Amino acid sequence: MFNGLIREIATVKFFQGHILSLKADYCPKLGDSIAVNGACLSVIKLYKDGFDLELSKESRTKIAIENLKDKVHIEPALRYGDRIDGHLMQGHIDAIGELIQIQKNENGVDFFITLPQKIMKFMAHKGSIGIDGVSLTINEVFKDKIRLTIIPITFRETLFKEYKIGRKINIESDLLARYLYAQTNQTKGLSWEDVERISYLY
Repeated sequence: MFNGLIREIATVKFFQGHILSLKADYCPKLGDSIAVNGACLSVIKLYKDGFDLELSKESRTKIAIENLKDKVHIEPALRYGDRIDGHLMQGHIDAIGELIQIQKNENGVDFFITLPQKIMKFMAHKGSIGIDGVSLTINEVFKDKIRLTIIPITFRETLFKEYKIGRKINIESDLLARYLYAQTNQTKGLSWEDVERISYLY
C-alpha cells in the first residue's frame, strides 16, 4: 500500500524490455515494492546509486510507459504504523488519462484530465484520486473529465511543473469508491448519495 506522497524524483538510467533502471538516493531492499509514477513495481537489483525494477506484461500494457524516461515519481510502500497524509493507494493503475488543459488560478494550478468512461463512475466531487502516483482531490467532475487543483508546494515538489498538454497520465481511482461500487452492483442497497457521503468520511 502507498499514500500518494512522493518520496523522491528519480532519474531513469534506462528502460529496456521489462527492466526499468533508476538512479535515486533512496535505498530499498531486494523485493521491495516501489511505486513508479503510481505503478507498484518490485526491486530486482541494487546499485550504489539506484536500483532496477521489473515490469510484468500486465504492467506494461496498463501504464503510460512512454513516461518512463528522464525523471519519474517514486514512493516506497508503507509500513504498518506509518502516518498516512494522502490516501490509501494500491499502486494498481486503472486507466490512462490525458491532460487537456492547464489553467493557473490565484493559489494553484488547475489540471483538466480526460478519463476513459469505464472509470468515470469512480469519480466524485472532493473524492480522492492518484495522478502519476500523487494523491490529489477531485474538485469538479464532468461527463468525461475531471478538474484538479494543485497547490503551489505540490506543483513545485513534483514533476507536475513540467507537464504539457497531451501528456498521458497514470490514473488510480479511489480504493473505497471501487469497493463500494462493487457492493452496490451486488446488493443494490446503496445509492450514489450514500457512496459520496461515505467517501467524505474517508
